[in-house]
Order: sequence, then structure tokens, then C-alpha cells
Amino acid sequence: MQLHFQKIWQLVALSAALLMSATSCQQSFTTSIGSGASVVQWVTTPDQTKLFQRQPTTLEFVAGTEASASVIEIDDSQQFQTIDGFGYCLTGGSATLLLQMGQAERTALLKELFDPKAAGSIGVSYLRVSIGASDLDPVVFSYDDMPEGQTDPQLTKFSLDPDRKELIPALKEILAINPNIKILGSPWSPPTWMKTNGNSKGGSLKPAFYNAYAQYFVKYVQDMKAEGIRIDAITVQNEPLHPGNNPSLLMLAEQQAEFIKNSLGPAFIAAKIDTKIIVYDHNADRPDYPLAILNDPEARKYVDGSAFHLYAGPIEALSKVHEAYPDKNIYFTEQWVGAKSKFEDNLGWHMKTLMIGATRNWAKTVLEWNLAADPQQNPHTPGGCTECLGALTLDGNQVQRNVAYYVVAHASKFVRPGSVRIASTATGTLPNVAFRTPAGQIVVLVQNDQKTPQTFSIRYKGKLVSLTLEAGAAGTYVW
Repeated sequence: MQLHFQKIWQLVALSAALLMSATSCQQSFTTSIGSGASVVQWVTTPDQTKLFQRQPTTLEFVAGTEASASVIEIDDSQQFQTIDGFGYCLTGGSATLLLQMGQAERTALLKELFDPKAAGSIGVSYLRVSIGASDLDPVVFSYDDMPEGQTDPQLTKFSLDPDRKELIPALKEILAINPNIKILGSPWSPPTWMKTNGNSKGGSLKPAFYNAYAQYFVKYVQDMKAEGIRIDAITVQNEPLHPGNNPSLLMLAEQQAEFIKNSLGPAFIAAKIDTKIIVYDHNADRPDYPLAILNDPEARKYVDGSAFHLYAGPIEALSKVHEAYPDKNIYFTEQWVGAKSKFEDNLGWHMKTLMIGATRNWAKTVLEWNLAADPQQNPHTPGGCTECLGALTLDGNQVQRNVAYYVVAHASKFVRPGSVRIASTATGTLPNVAFRTPAGQIVVLVQNDQKTPQTFSIRYKGKLVSLTLEAGAAGTYVW
């Protein structure tokens, strides 16, 4: 009798296992063909009645061939660049304002910005910081300032102390929330004693100090690592063709190539530093600049890729550089929002041209400038930007979320690092871009750049979902 019952239970267990296996296979097959997938929608409208707001209804993919006039076809068999992240430039001024908040209020805000697991977070995954002061620091400084007339080629006075007051503490709090966030460092100027004019504004790097400046980068990366902060990449110079900012430096393409191949690249190799070296970091009107460096094989071997801003030139210029050197990466590292400009104008332009346009043109990152300013667009250096609207306006513990906050959120929350851009058809009226995430989700960003609501369809693996997007609105669709 006991043996009989054992056989019965064995048969029951086997049947259950087979049923579970069949169900698992069916679920896997169902997911693979997108059948019955629910599409979650997040929308921002120009009139701000919806601000990165999840829509109350989800829509289902259905079989059939009928579709609206505009169809966005998603093809995840065609894959392009891998995404490193979306985010902001964490200026020294941004760190100052964050550190002026109460601890509880600041922690809540940082989790909202950076915690990839929090439901209410926008999941910022990439930051750019300045190496030394940017023009959105309260004062100009480097990590090796010397009295006028003195030099320090051995960098005996090098110290991160200016950033230990606010920027480094802010970064440590962010890293405690998201240890995987990637950080890019960019210098606005070398120490003034290295420059031809001895001034923080303009001038060029003296060739006699190329090796000393290379060691300046080495010490920066090493000392930040000692603080628990990994610098994933550096650009050689912020806006090297704009010597009118404070601080700034004029560095022509041939000068940057010489510096990289003879000083910076070898210094990184000797110090066993794997931080990426990225060239240019300026406007898309001069793709000849990064191409001139990449055309030099001795410089090119040290270069990971090229970085762009878009204060001039077409976003399509990024693709020209990619096509010339497809093994080198493309980054979009800065774009401002003017304090006197309109929310609705910025929403449409930044979504269409940057979040969608830059990524369709091979960018691995899209970064807005800058994370935070106060209600008067402070702090900034004498001669620095006076009209740079932060993604956040911080006034003590009061937080106002501005257009760049929502623009970045549309990508950063769902297009996680490691996501891959996949093919999506252009419709002519609905700029769009699509991604497959590491978790297997599909994310589509759409901008309605028309003055009327647009009804459209997304087709994926032969199935359709029909959607409507308000005039000028931005939508993120996830399934």
C-alpha cells in the first residue's frame, strides 16, 4: 500500500512539473512575440498639465493590419549603440546649493534623481563634473594654484581641497544611492601658470607644460579614486574653441592631438589608468576637429571617442564622425536651457533634437547643463553664465523642477545603462527613437512636433497598438 501511494505522488509531482514547464515555455514564447503586451505611457505636455505623468490606462498590442496613417515600426533585430546613460552636469554651484539643503530634504531629492530602484525616481545614470572650476562655480580655481610668477611643474601643491568642501561630499551621497552611476570629468582651464596668458580666461596651454598637465589629469583620477569616486571618462578640454568664457582655454585640434599622443595617453598608460579619453567636447558645427585628431593614428590609439554640444551645427554631424570611425564612441555632453526661454519651446526642441536626435546619431549619453541653480541663476564666476536655468531651481529646501528635469526623465527612468538603440521608422511628423533594455523591455520616445494632436500606431513583431499624443507633447512608451 505504501509503495502504491508513493507511485501516485510521483505521478502527481511529475504532472505538476510538466505543467509548470509548459506554462513557462508558453510565457516565454508569449513574451518573445509581444502578444498581449501592455504599453505603459508617460507624457509631458507643453502647457504643463502633464509633467512626466504616467497615464491611467494601459494599452494592448493586438493582431491585425489596420493602422493609423503614421506607423512607427520597431525592429529589435537591428541594433546600434549601447547607452551609457542620461543625466546632467553636476556643477560646483549645483553642489553648493544641494549642500545648503537640510539633510533629510537633500536625501529625498537625491533619491528622486538617482535611485534606480525607487518608484518615484527618474533614474539619472550619468553625471559630468568639472575638473577644477567651471563657469558655474562661485569662484575660479584649479587644483594647483600658485602665486603670480611661480610655477609647480612637479605638482607638489596639487590638491582636491577646493572640491572637498561641497562637490565631493555631494558625489559621495549620490554614489551611496547609486554606486553604478558613471562620471565624466571635463576641465574648463588648466592652472593659470601653465597658460600662455597667465589668466583663467582664454590663452593656450604652453607646450613646456604638456607633460605636467598630463600628470595633473593622472593625479585627478587617482585622487578621486582615493575618495571612492571613479572617473569613467575625461574630455581633454571643455569647448576648446571658445576662449571667451571664465574659465576657458583655446586648444586647437592639432594642439589637442599633440597633447594626447605625446603626453596624456602615455601618462595614462604608465599610471595604468583605464579612464576613457574623449576628444573635442564642443559644437556640432566643427566635426573636422575630432576628425583631425582621429586621423592621427598615434593620437587615435588613446582615444575612446568624441563629445559634442549643440550651440551651433546640426545634430547629424555626430553621424559623420561615427561613419568615419565607427569603432570610436560618440557622446553628447552639454546643452543649456536659457532662463528667459519658454517651457514649451524647450520641451519640443530638446526632446526632438537631443533625446531623440542625438541618440539616433549614435550618442551613448545625453547630458543637460546644468543640474541646479538658485532663483537668480546663481552661482557663477565673474564672466560666467548668468542665464543658465538649472534642471532644478533650489531655494533652500524649496525645489522647482524645470524643463530639463522632465526631458531627461523621459529617457533616464527607463533607458537604463546597457540598453541598446534599436531600429524605429521615421514617420515625418513624429520624431522617435527606440531601445531594448538589459531587462528585455522595449522603450520608445516620441515627440509630437505638430500643432495638433497626432494619432499613430506602434507596430512590433506584427502586432499594433494605437496611441494619441497631444500637440507638442513628449511621450515615453514602455512594454
